[in-house]
Amino acid sequence: MHTERAETTLTLSAEERHEMIAVAAYYLAEQRGFPGEGALDDWIVAERQIDRMVERMREDGTNRRALERMGLRNALKLWGQDEPEATPS
Repeated sequence: MHTERAETTLTLSAEERHEMIAVAAYYLAEQRGFPGEGALDDWIVAERQIDRMVERMREDGTNRRALERMGLRNALKLWGQDEPEATPS
């Protein structure tokens, strides 16, 4: 797989990070069948996944265009799911 490289590191605004976390938390709730409880836990896990994913992408030199082309769900599968995420207590 060819990874696009950028001259600068991948940067996200606070708003972009928040939106990515919201989408990831939605995917987590979807996997749980959308029960009413667990939204805060989904958010916390999603924050960790997004932060870890973005850091790994920066380390690899992946740029914004590559992230947009692969989509967030695929990016999470590729970059954020290497280790099982423990549910916060």
